[in-house]
Amino acid sequence: MLTPRRIVIGITALFVAVILADWTLPPPIDRAGDISALVTDREGRPLRAFPTQDGRWRFRGDLDKIDPEFIEALVRVEDKRFYMHRGTDWAGLGRAVIDSVKAGRVVSGGSTLTMQTARMLEPRDRNVGSKLIEIARAWQIERRLSKDEILELYLTLTPYGGNLEGVRAASWSYFGHEADRLSDDEIALLIALPQSPEVRRPDRRPEQAQKARDWVATKLGWYGVFSEADVEEVATSPVPTRRRDFPMRAWHGTEKTLASGPREDVRSTLDAGLQAELEAIALRKAEAEGPDVQVSALVVHIPTRGVRALVGSASRDRAGGWLDLTAQARSPGSTLKPFIYAMAFDDGQAAPDTRISDLPKRFASYQPENFDRMFRGDVRVSDALQHSLNVPAVLMLDRVGPERFAAQLALAGARPRIGGGANHDAGLALALGGAGLTARELAVLYAALGDGGVAKPLVWRAEEEAASYERMGRRLVSAESASDIIRILQNAPMPEGRMPGRLTADAPQVAFKTGTSYGFRDSWAAAVSGEHAIIVWVGRADGAPRPGKTGRVTALPLLFEVADRTAHHLRDEGEARTRLTTQRKIETRGALHDFSPAAPPEIMFPPANAELWAGSVDGASARAFVLAGRGEGHLSWYIDGRPSETDDAGAPTWLPTLPGFYTITAVDESGRASRVRVRVLTGPS
Repeated sequence: MLTPRRIVIGITALFVAVILADWTLPPPIDRAGDISALVTDREGRPLRAFPTQDGRWRFRGDLDKIDPEFIEALVRVEDKRFYMHRGTDWAGLGRAVIDSVKAGRVVSGGSTLTMQTARMLEPRDRNVGSKLIEIARAWQIERRLSKDEILELYLTLTPYGGNLEGVRAASWSYFGHEADRLSDDEIALLIALPQSPEVRRPDRRPEQAQKARDWVATKLGWYGVFSEADVEEVATSPVPTRRRDFPMRAWHGTEKTLASGPREDVRSTLDAGLQAELEAIALRKAEAEGPDVQVSALVVHIPTRGVRALVGSASRDRAGGWLDLTAQARSPGSTLKPFIYAMAFDDGQAAPDTRISDLPKRFASYQPENFDRMFRGDVRVSDALQHSLNVPAVLMLDRVGPERFAAQLALAGARPRIGGGANHDAGLALALGGAGLTARELAVLYAALGDGGVAKPLVWRAEEEAASYERMGRRLVSAESASDIIRILQNAPMPEGRMPGRLTADAPQVAFKTGTSYGFRDSWAAAVSGEHAIIVWVGRADGAPRPGKTGRVTALPLLFEVADRTAHHLRDEGEARTRLTTQRKIETRGALHDFSPAAPPEIMFPPANAELWAGSVDGASARAFVLAGRGEGHLSWYIDGRPSETDDAGAPTWLPTLPGFYTITAVDESGRASRVRVRVLTGPS
């Protein structure tokens, strides 16, 4: 017998069962978690879209990025009591059942937006059983999410045909823009397509798509959302007949940006205008250099360390183009020399005007040579750096200590890859590129040079730039030494056809250094230009040599072009304030003597009364000595009265074959001569 007590117990049991079922069988809301991502530039301009792991285009249905007029029209057409019901519109469902019975077929499903969302989360065959499950799931969803969250979930999962899901993906694919501003015909089409996405796909069945769109526009006219003129205008508008490509700019930079944090729509630190120009410049340069040549470039805003442009390769259609070459370790050539001198300045070992010897010198079994195989005697440190002389740089690294130098770079965020394994010690060859660094790591170092010697990591996301101002960073060199190095590099010899920035009205003041790796495999140019650090690399992705292609000839002109375009695009970042047009000149105290034209030549190598070893070293055959001197015009060289040989570069050389005493003579164009006597050793005496 049914008693009030039993009724209460039954209702309580039913309530507990429902709550327990809701707790043990929650709706799979997290199935919408795998979403596409859109990376924009620092101003919100789209750069590149990334599909989901399974190749679908499904952007999060963020209401802030969707036209409010579309939301209003969607709710009016699909679920006019959406904001009043708790998942199921029972009146609408009852009316749909009656209409279907009268018509003898299903006319309307009566599903609310919440029920449709449940169906998209758990696709099933359409029948009475699945409808009951949708009703239950809709109630569960309404308990967990707000109305705006339900709308966002719906707008994320809505099918639009093929691999398109969600209104934002459909807007990008069919209209080529974000869904935040939609025309009336676009609104009508985006509401019509999900009702039968494959049958109405405009790229395959434009007639069906147009018919469905016009019908939705007519309904919106009945509901007072569209005016009569709006409906007529929609009817005369064409539907898109093809899918557009999603944004695919800044391929490598956007990939790094997305990987640097949560996978979601993200505003990067990149500048779309500068990025586009650098991509065009890099491709033009690569095509001019040859079919297998690649170019990479990097521009970093020094105060925030925000990466303003990154070109990982000139083109993905060229060999190695899919690689981000700014992340590949390469020999940096001479681009590390400024940091060797800066550390020597910190140690008190040298100053810009300190004289240093540029003469042949052997360090154990290592004997560096200058690129032109010439020696210049005593030079100032500033001159040695500006002309990228090798022997002074190695001599200075020997005093700084290669292990300490490598450790300082690593602590700053630029760990040199030393050949020979993880336990192999850094050597003096580090001064000339005997270790691997990436373009990004060089950017960290040169940004430190422009920021008073403080190194900080690069920043890829716009929201992290403000925090970079407050980040302490790691001191690489002192502010005074960094400033000295900047002044030296700003006064380095300019490339052909380029005037110094301080002498021109609009050009930036550039402190630059070039580098060429062994075998001409890598051509580098690195610079601090105003408030930006710029790195340029030219070479082959497979590391093959390119004889004669130096950093100065190949990469430096490109760097100055990048510096000009950076100054043009990023004027808001203070480029004009940092041109340093009143930069003081390097002090001339301690400069080289002004030798009298009447003086005879001065023989720098070999020095008088020297003993020269001409035997084998560590089993390797002896190399020819390069004779060096200075005087008026071209010098002619003689060994015991016989003319010396010359190498491929035209430098005078001498390879003695017998031990003994020799007389070396240098004669200038006026006939003035100087002589030194030396002894040659080839083995035990």
